Amino acid sequence: MSTEKTLVLVKPDGVSRGLVGEVISRIEAKGYSIDALRMLHADRELLEQHYAEHVGKVFYEPLVEFMMSGPIVAIVASGNRVIEGFRALAGVTDPTVAAPGTIRGDLARDQGTKVVQNIVHGSDSTESAAREIKIFFPN
Repeated sequence: MSTEKTLVLVKPDGVSRGLVGEVISRIEAKGYSIDALRMLHADRELLEQHYAEHVGKVFYEPLVEFMMSGPIVAIVASGNRVIEGFRALAGVTDPTVAAPGTIRGDLARDQGTKVVQNIVHGSDSTESAAREIKIFFPN
């Protein structure tokens, strides 16, 4: 059994609503480990690295502004198939259609803002996870 790691971000909407503990509880209840955790105010430089593949897309600037709007919590979680598992826990990106029982389905809703505020981010591949973890946990 191979253990993989993923980056989970609790976005400003999740932090401001006091949902960090709920997100961590769901990760741990699934049987994954929390290997690292930090709260920070992300600056533009860090977010430009994180969202580099989205530069030029219509949602890029509103997304960066949203992610700078308040503190975020960065988490490294690990376990067998944790990337796929966390993405299933998170639910689809659009909280309106995210399945009940998922983080986004239970806790997020369309706020009518320029960018979807959907509580969490999770890495989408082992390559993305390795890159993203280095951005948020350089040491």
